[in-house]
Amino acid sequence: MKIRLLAFGAAREIVGHSVSQQEIMQGASVGYFLSELKIRYPGLSKLRSLTIAVNGTYAAQDVILSETDEVALIPPVSGG
Repeated sequence: MKIRLLAFGAAREIVGHSVSQQEIMQGASVGYFLSELKIRYPGLSKLRSLTIAVNGTYAAQDVILSETDEVALIPPVSGG
């Protein structure tokens, strides 16, 4: 199934684009998808933390993804 991936900040730099389509197996969890992304884009493992949102809502690792979901990678934000 296809998932729409949004990447922000440092995650966008690592992935190479801000929006993409990613193929993932049916019934995959957020945690599984994240582990697959870290294999495809090893630089993601170097981020101090990475928050995941599914369809605009922060998501736990055990949330099951569905076809046409939009997953956002939100790295730590600095500034002040």
